[in-house]
Amino acid sequence: MSELAPLDPELVADVLSKHPFVTIDGVYNVRDLGRIPTADGQHVTRSSFIFRGGELPGVTQLGEEQLRALGVTTIFDLRSDTEIAKYDAATPKIKGITVLHTPVFTKEDYSPERMAQRFQLYASGTTEAFMQLYSEILDAGGPAFGSILRHVRDSPNVGFLFHCTAGKDRTGIAAALLLLLAGVSNDAISADYSLTRIGREPMRPIILSRLAREPIFASDPTAAHNMLSSREETMGAFITMLDERYGGVKEYVQRKCGFTDQDITTIRENLLVPKP
Repeated sequence: MSELAPLDPELVADVLSKHPFVTIDGVYNVRDLGRIPTADGQHVTRSSFIFRGGELPGVTQLGEEQLRALGVTTIFDLRSDTEIAKYDAATPKIKGITVLHTPVFTKEDYSPERMAQRFQLYASGTTEAFMQLYSEILDAGGPAFGSILRHVRDSPNVGFLFHCTAGKDRTGIAAALLLLLAGVSNDAISADYSLTRIGREPMRPIILSRLAREPIFASDPTAAHNMLSSREETMGAFITMLDERYGGVKEYVQRKCGFTDQDITTIRENLLVPKP
């Protein structure tokens, strides 16, 4: 499946109408991280608890009602201040829902020099480049990911959603950390990551329009599509890197997020239900 070619609209519509995708009017790439089996086959992740998605600035009144109907009462926004301001894309206040700004990167991380380096890596589209980028997300994202994990630990009956812009990289890593802690297989985590290829398709024109403002992408359409890629092998390489460079998910959340063994046990228990 080429990252350059648009997907068949009928295929996209069909996939988006089914689990794990969730319809939120004005928001793209939203899906429920429930019903995913653990590697041992004994449990599945809880439904209607954890949702991942793309940015919410375009959410409509109907979309807000749909969020509330799902039981979402907390939203974690992983985008940076610089990013939100640049695209005039602040999430609106949503009645009955608390939006927490938990940026992965600081304003300093979004300096012109840092962004130029980051865009160059994304433009290459190589697995090695994505690992460098994803390592930067892991190094910077401890506080943001810790906020999400504390919610799972402390509020197991409160549905929540986390998102970045397209719902791919920062959101994909947050999802992977949660699913790894739950004991989901690497293959299932990689499959979830790859669904963004379909989930982001309706917002493809918006993202490409934004990227076209950047010289590196304006001059090379292939570079923009490389940035948007969400291949299963990329997530597989990320999980290997997490093990080799950070000691695995447990070591990472202990060192970068400040959790104890008991915290991790509680988080895992709160993520799972027995397999039907």
